[in-house]
Amino acid sequence: MTARHAAALQAFADHFGKDFSTNLTTRQQHAHTQTWLTNQPADGVLLAHNKQMLIDAVKLAANYQCPIIPFGIGSSLEGHVNAPLGGVCIDLSTMNQVLEIHAEDLAVTVQPGVTREALNQTLRHTGLFFPIDPGANATLGGMTSTRASGTNAVRYGTMKDVILNLEVITATGEVIKTASRAKKKCGRL
Repeated sequence: MTARHAAALQAFADHFGKDFSTNLTTRQQHAHTQTWLTNQPADGVLLAHNKQMLIDAVKLAANYQCPIIPFGIGSSLEGHVNAPLGGVCIDLSTMNQVLEIHAEDLAVTVQPGVTREALNQTLRHTGLFFPIDPGANATLGGMTSTRASGTNAVRYGTMKDVILNLEVITATGEVIKTASRAKKKCGRL
């Protein structure tokens, strides 16, 4: 671990308190997935509860040039949550709320820790469903980051086909929106 990473870990501990851990078991759990790759845990794990915590964490990491590794549920086959260069793992599992359902527009707003099965359970009463099935109960944030597909892709498409808008925190901690809920906007010529 570099001196810069050590300073970053101390800054995370000071800022986030009990929501930040450097416990080896916790770190190993957050680097364990379905992959065949060797477990490479991050130097620390932050349990994020809201968007402001994510913004603060990204800004801290940028300030110390410390890698961050998002963690949803750990269903990755490709080793996405391994931290070969160390850094801080940000656990998004508690950010698991379906925020809005717009059945008439076929649109839903979710937090990144919502799993596909939880979303379908929530949508059940509307007659709608989320069609992407990568074969695991993955989080929507993880599925978005990997452009997941699955057994229904031929009929319903992949993640790129069902996402209308993302609210993204850039590497500097700035929050941007990539679009709107509208599938198509009419503009002036």
